[in-house]
Amino acid sequence: MMKNYESMDHFWMPFTANRAFKAAPRIIERAEGMWLYTDEGRKILDATAGLWCVNAGHGRKQIAEAIAAQALKLDYSSPFNLGHDIGFEFAERLVKHTPEHLNRVFFANSGSEAVESALKIALAYHNARGKSTKIRFIGREKAYHGVNFGGISVGGLTYNRKGFGPLLPVDHLPHTLDVERNAFSEGLPPFGIERAEALENLLQFHGPESVAAVIVEPVSGAGGVILPPVGYLKKLREICTRHDVLLIFDEVICGWGRLGASFGSVAFDVEPDMITSAKGITNGVVPCGAVFVRDEIYDTVVNSVPVGGVEFYHGYTYSAHPVACAAGLATLDIYESEGLLTRGAGEIGQYWQQALHSLKGQPGIVDVRNYGLIGAVQFAAADGAVVGPKIMQRCYELGMSVRAIGDAIALSPPLIIEKEHIDEIVDIFGKIVQEMFA
Repeated sequence: MMKNYESMDHFWMPFTANRAFKAAPRIIERAEGMWLYTDEGRKILDATAGLWCVNAGHGRKQIAEAIAAQALKLDYSSPFNLGHDIGFEFAERLVKHTPEHLNRVFFANSGSEAVESALKIALAYHNARGKSTKIRFIGREKAYHGVNFGGISVGGLTYNRKGFGPLLPVDHLPHTLDVERNAFSEGLPPFGIERAEALENLLQFHGPESVAAVIVEPVSGAGGVILPPVGYLKKLREICTRHDVLLIFDEVICGWGRLGASFGSVAFDVEPDMITSAKGITNGVVPCGAVFVRDEIYDTVVNSVPVGGVEFYHGYTYSAHPVACAAGLATLDIYESEGLLTRGAGEIGQYWQQALHSLKGQPGIVDVRNYGLIGAVQFAAADGAVVGPKIMQRCYELGMSVRAIGDAIALSPPLIIEKEHIDEIVDIFGKIVQEMFA
């Protein structure tokens, strides 16, 4: 196909080995349903829903038509001191899927911005209560909370943090990945609830009067698809409540059907004080992020300022962008009409679990993790060298797009996945095992 550019030099690609990529580029020309199509005409099974976000599958005409219609009607209006009906409509529709007491929506444009907003909301809330000493945050090892300064502060991925300090005052909980005790657990791992007690220790060390919030992913995605042990999230909730510390769930990946429910908080029956969301909120078609906020937090912040005053000095030019709202409403229509938010908890989720765990016993595979329609296959390092990137490349060569995280291959397919797609995923892994480890 004829290219409309002469060089790749001008695009500084994110989270990419630019020189290596531009020497051997992988160009996606179009996408439809479960499939990506390259500029060479190859068909690639998208086993990661783009970047954990295209939950309803690619090329949904209903979303494209909603975007086009909205752009012609109202392409943009400032969210500062002006409003538009579609923004209020979208917020009202969204909170029908959130936990009972999280009925306020603060819009951003990405997961990174949603996390940044949630951290600032936490500080504003404590200030409004006269508890201005609560300025510290607690994250978790191996966590990913975006790439803004707040997000990398509470995040627990070393390469995302180092070289960018100084950061916010934070401390970190231990991660919950325990392959030795929990390898090949189907669903939530049985061992590890005691790791929640580390929060009690950190709060006693720093003093709960200094801690504003704890932020965790119900299931950590970029850290390697790390699942919470049975009872772990409930224990975090209990400790936070006891010490007057807010609990934030980062559900940028977990939300919108990935775990077989609208959110991980719903799937695991744990209500946080805030939820951050993005990615699947618009099926990844138009950038949009949101923070779902407990009513009491909103009321405290807003009522702390005299009527007529700005209550929260924070926001974005594109907060509740009308075109993003249109994409989001169309996405919600699809999720609701096709039952996609709970599909991972049904027959297809069971088939996914059984298929992935059929890899147990294959040479080179040391763990399989799954919940809903998310999963990871972890391989043994070869001669001490990380093999994930090599496996990811081989998957692409065999017609499948996946994510490598160290020696783990992360999987998060579109929720429209069928059994034949799952079989193909497992077959490709089987071929790679025979090539590399048999």
